Amino acid sequence: MQSPSKVSGASASTTTTPAVYGIQGWADLPEGLLQSIVALLGSFLDLLAFSGTCHSWRAAFSSYPSKSTFCALLPPLLIRPNKRVAALHLPSKGSDGRKLRTCQVIDLANPNTPLRCQIPQETLQKLCFAGSSYGQLICGKGRKCLVVDVFTGAKVSPPQLPFSEDTYFNSGMLTAPIASPDSHLLVCVESNQDFTQRSLFDWPVGSNSWSALQLNDSRIEQIVEFNGKFIVMDFRYRLYTLFLAPQFGMQEIPTVWWDDMNECPFLRPWLVVCDNMLLIVDHCISLLSRAPVLYKAYRLDMSTEPATWVEAPKLRNHSLFIGGDVRSPAFSCRSPGLWSGRSNCLYYAHDTQPWSLHGLGNDVDAVWDDSTDPDLVFKRNWYRQLQPFWVYPSMFYSDDQ
Repeated sequence: MQSPSKVSGASASTTTTPAVYGIQGWADLPEGLLQSIVALLGSFLDLLAFSGTCHSWRAAFSSYPSKSTFCALLPPLLIRPNKRVAALHLPSKGSDGRKLRTCQVIDLANPNTPLRCQIPQETLQKLCFAGSSYGQLICGKGRKCLVVDVFTGAKVSPPQLPFSEDTYFNSGMLTAPIASPDSHLLVCVESNQDFTQRSLFDWPVGSNSWSALQLNDSRIEQIVEFNGKFIVMDFRYRLYTLFLAPQFGMQEIPTVWWDDMNECPFLRPWLVVCDNMLLIVDHCISLLSRAPVLYKAYRLDMSTEPATWVEAPKLRNHSLFIGGDVRSPAFSCRSPGLWSGRSNCLYYAHDTQPWSLHGLGNDVDAVWDDSTDPDLVFKRNWYRQLQPFWVYPSMFYSDDQ
């Protein structure tokens, strides 16, 4: 890139104008000007290239006040841990000497551009996936828990869990970016020997101890942040509000299903925050259409008491993203047409073909591709090995420079 101080030409003036006086190169451009450029960038690759140009450009991106808006306007990246790719210029081991696996990454906005990330081998072979949040992979085994940045490899090791060594991780999430002063790590675990022993643990990041909440019959499958509150869904698909202070605890949200049903009719639904809506989504076997499954979304109407699930027949300007593991968080994206995506659609990540595309509700046949692998599994499940998952990189959340 040519330096502004060296631009020359037949019509160039020999007098330096006040607007560029003192600027020695592109690295010296004012932060305000650089941030106005950030607002115009339209893909993860553009943002990555911008922040990687030099220290001052990275600082301008890090201090950009609305980075999280990119999570609503750009599709998440698809991490395929089962798809190993060659990268001779990348190290095979991390700074701690542990082996790294180089995995394929797909950006739907630039699907033909080869991307990759490196994940510590131990997270794939020795630890159990618990979830991901704010660009961080959360995993553990026994009393050990580990938080790893999906792209930078930076690790955070919380204190050992005050629980059994024979532990199964049901779910895990961060309440804020890992570097935030108010960030908490939440993990739900149960004993592999006695499945009635379940607890939700809270670790204020950087502290020396965990807080524990006994769950008894409420195994937690998902926690989402919605309208400034943390909403919990257990394995019976009951909803709770989670409180971190002044006392760690949960309060059930009385809820009724559609058509006066008092139990959830879904097989294994998931929650997803979509703008100002909290949705629950799942599939049923489709017998009247070409597509093998039909996905529907229902939004939670909290203006009633009890709260009511109401069908959302069409997400007019949004698309949804989901992975096959129950603990894999779901995402929504606004205006998918900006990156050649489809509205009112669901992108489901798989371990064989990268993803399958599903129209929601009445769009099921309009979107379905008959060449899709007929052996794909569409029911979310629990897996020992890390499955393909969607993620937004931590650079979209962190203010670190």
